[in-house]
Amino acid sequence: MKKTIEKLAGDTEGVSYELTVFRFKGTSKTAPSAYIQAALHAGELPGVVAVHALMPLLRKAEAEGRILGDITIVPAANPVGRAQFLFGEVEGRFHLGTRTNFNRDFPLIDRPNKNALPPANPMATADVRLKRLLVELSMGHDIVLDLHCDFESVPYLYVPAQLWPAMQDCAGAMGVDAVILWDGASGAAFEEAAIHPYLQMPPEQAGFDRRVVTTVEYRGLGDVYEKYAKSDAEGLYRVLATRGVIADEKAAKPRKFTGIAAPIDHVEMVDMPRAGAILFHVEPGQHVRKGARLATIVHTPGEPDGSVDVLAPQAGYVFTRVVGRSGRAGDNLIKMIGEKRSADARSGALEA
Repeated sequence: MKKTIEKLAGDTEGVSYELTVFRFKGTSKTAPSAYIQAALHAGELPGVVAVHALMPLLRKAEAEGRILGDITIVPAANPVGRAQFLFGEVEGRFHLGTRTNFNRDFPLIDRPNKNALPPANPMATADVRLKRLLVELSMGHDIVLDLHCDFESVPYLYVPAQLWPAMQDCAGAMGVDAVILWDGASGAAFEEAAIHPYLQMPPEQAGFDRRVVTTVEYRGLGDVYEKYAKSDAEGLYRVLATRGVIADEKAAKPRKFTGIAAPIDHVEMVDMPRAGAILFHVEPGQHVRKGARLATIVHTPGEPDGSVDVLAPQAGYVFTRVVGRSGRAGDNLIKMIGEKRSADARSGALEA
């Protein structure tokens, strides 16, 4: 294993950042390669602890000569966001200087070649230079895993529609409960940047059956526990074994994906009709019928008509809900996978 530190200058004098990168060299020239990064949204830590638990498994495989393909690991992909603390809370989703989501506006290139990247611009803001660096680090890998988490949710994946159902083995290996299949644009999220060069090729050249690109949503912000770190690390290891990056027959044994897979236009973004306190009646992982009470919003406490129920727009599966218990009118409350296309269907990113 080789450890390197990538330096990233800050936007003001005297400020700089460091990005740790671990690389394992494979022994086979034909084996697929893998790239794994965590905490692009810097406050999302389930992926960080999963990577920490994965590293001993990779070191053991390396010592035993079982790493066949090159593996690149970035355990904490956003040192810029990790340094943004406001009133004791990390603000790792948006760059405070540009107000841009750290998982949007990645460079989209037409071929998987570093020469296709825009030139490194020292005058660009730190978040822009970070995004270019991450695309460069991930480039050329057959497997690209971007580890995130939601607010409160089941474990699920975002997967480019072109890679499904070939990626069912990976969903089974990770043991996720749901898969959202997207097509079109996603606001140039990291996942889109990783798959974009191959979408410009004829399918027979793109190698979609060999390719794995996904955003992994590891439950919720508060689900940072040793038991999840261990099980998620084992899931990542099984993906690497299943796809031939690591030699391990036991870990590569197929696991059937038994969850829900649906196109992104089936996702219902259930929003708050009024500002107020939130009383949830459902949890992530529940199936609901059309018209079921999802939540009650207490908007005028003490008044006879001071609350309003939020009902399911169609039958489906609740896979996320917000972590807070108050909000404004129009704020997202719940995401559910409907049995049919949403009346408010979206083809790209679900949120800013």
